[in-house]
Amino acid sequence: QVQLVESGGGLVQPGGSLRLSCAASGSIFSINAMGWYRQAPGKERELVATIQSGGSTNYADSVKGRFTISRDNTKNTVHLQMDSLKPEDTAVYYCHADILRIGSSYGSNVRYWGQGTQVTVSS
Repeated sequence: QVQLVESGGGLVQPGGSLRLSCAASGSIFSINAMGWYRQAPGKERELVATIQSGGSTNYADSVKGRFTISRDNTKNTVHLQMDSLKPEDTAVYYCHADILRIGSSYGSNVRYWGQGTQVTVSS
């Protein structure tokens, strides 16, 4: 079994910062792409940022220049540093990791999801 546990969400004022973390554990052979999605009330889930196993990153236009995604492969952890936060960043943030489990065949990675963490940006 594989679990992703998120932490770091909370309440922050506009212009403030938060750092989200997501740690994967379990019978993991390797982790490929990792990333973050978010879902605001009444809106569809949207991609925030992804980071590939080779280190390349992609960001939504709305967060580019303000958010930074990184990963620590030795700890099976992905982070999202969020700076210059805006009220429109308020959402539940979900991490994901595309994981090959121990004993799985090549190409059979599965996308796992964290439980979600609330980020609220308000004066």
